[in-house]
Formats: sequence, C-alpha cells, structure tokens
Amino acid sequence: MDNILTRAFYDRDTLTVARDLLGRDIVRALPDGTRLICRITETEGYIGRMDKACHAYGYKRTPRTETLFARPGTAYLYLIYGMYHCLNFVTEGEGEPAAVLIRGAVPIENGDIIAKNRFGCKEKDMSAYQKKNFLNGPGKLCRGLALTRVENGVDLTAPTGGLYVCEGVPTAPGQIQTGRRIGIDYAEEAVDFLWRFYV
Repeated sequence: MDNILTRAFYDRDTLTVARDLLGRDIVRALPDGTRLICRITETEGYIGRMDKACHAYGYKRTPRTETLFARPGTAYLYLIYGMYHCLNFVTEGEGEPAAVLIRGAVPIENGDIIAKNRFGCKEKDMSAYQKKNFLNGPGKLCRGLALTRVENGVDLTAPTGGLYVCEGVPTAPGQIQTGRRIGIDYAEEAVDFLWRFYV
C-alpha cells in the first residue's frame, strides 16, 4: 500500500495538520486505474469556532458547510465564484468544523495528464508562464486533478473513494514559511492570522 495517512493524522489541531501536510502526496485515482500524484507545497488552516474566514464560523451549519462537521480525514470541496473548486481536508474531532485548504502543489506522477487537464498540452509543452502557474492556487490544483463537488465527502483515509493522501516527504520545520491567508479581506481580525504555510 502507499502508506496512506490515517484518520489520526487529521484528528489533531488544525494548524499542526496544515504544517504537517507540506510535502505529503495527494493521490487522485482515476476510474481506469491511472494515478495523478501531486506533492503539497502550500496550505491554509480554517477553524470554525473562532475564525471569521471559515465557512462554518460560530458553528454555522448549512448544506454547504455540513461536510466541515464530518469525521477528520474527509474531503471538503466547494465552488467559489461559480467556477473554481477548492480542496480541503477536514481536521479535529467530528462535529468540530475545521479544515485545511490545499493552496498549492507540484506534480509527481502523470504530469502530462495533469497538464492536459489544466492547459490542454503535455507538461514539456507548457510555456514559462504556464509552468509558473501550474498548480499554485486551489482552483488550479482541482482542475489539474479533475476534482469537483462530486468528491465532496470522500474518505481520504481509504483508497476506495479515488482520493487519498500518502506520507510523501514531510517538510522539515525549518523550511516552512508562514503568512496571512489569501482572499479573506472580509474576515475582520482573522485577516491577520498567520495561518498560511508554504515551502
């Protein structure tokens, strides 16, 4: 097996998980058995009990946010601006709305398929601009891995759902940078939380 991360990995403090996900490998198993693999390079933590940038701030439950209350190790996918999907991993205990947004990654396996999903060409044929902006954003990552709301609620701790995370090469603490999260200008004091982690 691929050393799939267990539920206990996700059942921890959200910011600890966000840091620890750097260097881990997202595996997207396609119906034909092909695997698209990307290594995580950037994450953001969201914690509903006290974070105004979280969809479930103050334990707000809606059809959209219900997945945030699921078991740790569940995929939470949502649509923004009516066109871009975002991949999150639910963290902490069941009923505690918290998750890690996967903001960026680099291709590890079947980069040509990922490039075709993004740009309609093979990886070697991408322009310099395309290479720089390959998977450096949550919507870009989801497009590259062909992820949509269909994968919302998938159990990341088992290969049967076609989406899981493996050990990869964990990032040394000294290599991890922190900063403000992106695109949350509405979130009042939460704008200043240094909950973005990247290599």
